[in-house]
Amino acid sequence: MLDHQTNHRLPPHLQSTYSSVESFMARVSSFPAPPPSPPLPSSTSEQRKVFTLWMKSLVLNGRGCTVYDSTGSIVYRVDNYGSSCSDNVYLMDLGGKIVLNILKKKLAFGKWEGYKWSGGKRQQEAAGAGAWFTVTRPCSSVLFQRSRRRPPSTCEFRSDGGRAMRYRMDDGCGACPGSGKQQHQAAPACCRIVDEASGAVVAEVKGKLTAGGVALGDDVLALTVEPNVDHALIMGMVLVYGLINHTM
Repeated sequence: MLDHQTNHRLPPHLQSTYSSVESFMARVSSFPAPPPSPPLPSSTSEQRKVFTLWMKSLVLNGRGCTVYDSTGSIVYRVDNYGSSCSDNVYLMDLGGKIVLNILKKKLAFGKWEGYKWSGGKRQQEAAGAGAWFTVTRPCSSVLFQRSRRRPPSTCEFRSDGGRAMRYRMDDGCGACPGSGKQQHQAAPACCRIVDEASGAVVAEVKGKLTAGGVALGDDVLALTVEPNVDHALIMGMVLVYGLINHTM
């Protein structure tokens, strides 16, 4: 840009153009800076959190789910783009940043691995295990096939402190959306996630009800996560549960 001191040396027919450019640049420089990108959803909370899971994708004709917090804001989403029961699923935030990647092991029956993502790259665990968590579903025996309850799937992972931990997913006897069962008044849990070491329930999924006790539909769920439990880990386990039950 020309210096102010050289303005008097401009030819007369260019002085008006230069003044217009200066005025435009002054307006541009006064515009506020664009807001920074929103941070990733917090992984844990000191309070119990309740999320709403809508088992629909934001993408037209896509498969997946959308997760809302208690204020109605979207915190997570999954888009499989029309492919149900995908072997490669990404949990993203609203802006499309990958939070978690779930892979189904092709040579191991009933096994899924979850990987954290940061800065657009998949993270490897320092312990050398590679995956952040591993979910294993045991083969159903004849005994379980005759009953309504299936054997629980297990999730092995390491806490932030590096301690090996194990969660168990207890099936709620087919009460999940997609099972064809309508839920009334007191919605039964379709999935409970239990800390095997303490026996405490760390998360629970139920059909979501209105204040009057009316079910919102087979594709709307309420996810409750207890304090100091990693939300992304729980979401990963819930997604695997959906893949197991062919609801995604």
